[in-house]
Amino acid sequence: MTEIREHRPKADVKRLRLAYYLAEIAHKGQSRKSGEPYVTHPLAVAKILADLQMDEDSIVSALLHDVLEDTPIDTLQIEKLFGKSVLSLVEGVTKLSFPPLQQTAEHRQAAEQRARFAETMRKMLMAMAEDFRVMVIKLADRLHNMQTLEAMEEDKQQRISQAIAIYCSSVFR
Repeated sequence: MTEIREHRPKADVKRLRLAYYLAEIAHKGQSRKSGEPYVTHPLAVAKILADLQMDEDSIVSALLHDVLEDTPIDTLQIEKLFGKSVLSLVEGVTKLSFPPLQQTAEHRQAAEQRARFAETMRKMLMAMAEDFRVMVIKLADRLHNMQTLEAMEEDKQQRISQAIAIYCSSVFR
């Protein structure tokens, strides 16, 4: 909250705390591969956005970016508590998620990777057309995942590294 207060003295701290509290309750019992409570991840993503001096809705959305896919929290609850803008951002970030590649023959896996890359690009362009903040949140999410790779298996490290390379190369060309 210190970073947010520095950059946004008029920020609604109660709203930010409510978003954190909801994320903490929603992710209760979940942990990262490192053993840390899962809520440390959305908190770190929110801190990255605060350091970038992003707006309050982006920071709230960062705190909530995994609740739709990983918890019983639904879209109606997010909209009621935080509004349509936050819901739109959270849904946009959620839509940019993909299940892991299946273990298949090498040539089939390469074709699947190309198809997934094309779909990733399509989804990213759609998200950016609606609201560029979706991509900033997703990139912050991937950045934090990269910063905490040491706790994961080597193949997962490589998949995450490739995913962020795809995101960055398409956004920063």
